[in-house]
Amino acid sequence: MDWFWQALAIVLIVEGIGPLLFPNRWQEYLRRIAAESVQSVRQMGMVLVGAGILLVIWLQNS
Repeated sequence: MDWFWQALAIVLIVEGIGPLLFPNRWQEYLRRIAAESVQSVRQMGMVLVGAGILLVIWLQNS
């Protein structure tokens, strides 16, 4: 279970870099995402989750 907490910590660090270093760009990015349709945002989430799952499986097998 340690790997889960380490992965979560890395996600938090990566997610925090945008607002920390580029707050104005980050806000504009969020406005653009909010203007997208729900279906488009859902598809983006599905692709990201799928990519994450595949990456975890690949890393466990290597």
